[in-house]
Amino acid sequence: MNDILERSCGLDVHKEKIVANVLSGPIGTTPLSETREFSTLIPDLIALREWIVSCDCHDVAMECTGIYWIPVYETLETAFDGNIHLLVVNPRHMKNVPGKKTDIRDAEWISSLLRAGLLNASFIPDKEIREFRDLNRYRKSIIEDITRQKNRIEKFLQASGFRLSSFLSNIFGASGRNIIHHLMEHGSITRKEMDICLKTQTRHRLDEILMSVNGTLSEHQRSFLKTLMEHYETLNKHLAEIESALQKDMEPFKSHVEQLSSIYGVSTVAACAIIAEIGTDMSHFKTAEHICSWAGLSPGNNESAGKRKNAHTTKGNPYVKSMLCEISWVIAGKRNTYLSGWYWRLKQKKGAKKAIIALARKLLVIIYTMLKKGTMYDESNFASRRITQENRLVNHYRKELEKRGYHVEATA
Repeated sequence: MNDILERSCGLDVHKEKIVANVLSGPIGTTPLSETREFSTLIPDLIALREWIVSCDCHDVAMECTGIYWIPVYETLETAFDGNIHLLVVNPRHMKNVPGKKTDIRDAEWISSLLRAGLLNASFIPDKEIREFRDLNRYRKSIIEDITRQKNRIEKFLQASGFRLSSFLSNIFGASGRNIIHHLMEHGSITRKEMDICLKTQTRHRLDEILMSVNGTLSEHQRSFLKTLMEHYETLNKHLAEIESALQKDMEPFKSHVEQLSSIYGVSTVAACAIIAEIGTDMSHFKTAEHICSWAGLSPGNNESAGKRKNAHTTKGNPYVKSMLCEISWVIAGKRNTYLSGWYWRLKQKKGAKKAIIALARKLLVIIYTMLKKGTMYDESNFASRRITQENRLVNHYRKELEKRGYHVEATA
């Protein structure tokens, strides 16, 4: 390996300890190796930073092992007043040489690869984006908790003989909540009380809904249902608090959120979730293909003996991938737009699921271009492309008819 750095530091990060190795010396000569071991407690992390500063080492690399690298990264990024090059590297890209494996050898191997410039850094956004990301990811987990709690309540009602979901599309709507709260308090419900609980169009199905809850809850069942509903309402209040905090944290990215919201199907919440994952500075990704690969929206490569086999999409960021797929389903339900038309044409050839993944990838390319150039989404940019595609279809059907003996005049 040809060295390109005079000083390099490799960190082998574990839950309770960090093994650090510094290689130093002129390029082209055998470097001096120094290894030290630190704990992951804050005083030792500060000692690690001071030792790296004393070695005048501006280039540091570490493995992205779980979440253990995060406090190390945040401690070291302030070294040299921020003038430090930190690399968080995927362990799969720098497997150790065969032989006896030790923490010291791992740290020295990382340092050697860094000194030779053979490591590719993972994408780590700025601290402001990372903090914004924490809140967005937490919001997603709370929504998942709410969904699980809804399923628990629905399962309990079904087990108690109440088939409310058979006649109400959403038992947690206004009518459904009124009925559940009444059952919590009284254990049963009469026709007159049901008529008061139901709202809007559900009143037309009063007799059917009344039959689905024609029973009585015992004292234990009422108490347990009350416990489930209290937890559900607590989660909803907590979600409202998180979304209120998100509104405040969104202010620095307000212009970027407006950019992404100009795309049909991208709400303010979705725009915040995307920005929290990919950031606003697209210079971290060389091309649109790089960010698609990072997000896990690139097709797999499985070819052997000249035959291309079935390959799944690559692994990537699950948060941005799932959000883009959700947006794609919204776009697929819209008519008379370029993206929805593109989806329906591809669906006929590949099927719905593959078409959704392809549309999610296309969306990410559009978002990447918008953030890079600072432009808004404009549907008219695709008008000429849509006309070209329509002309191709017309010409295709005209040729097919001519093959069957029909004469069709070409249109302008």
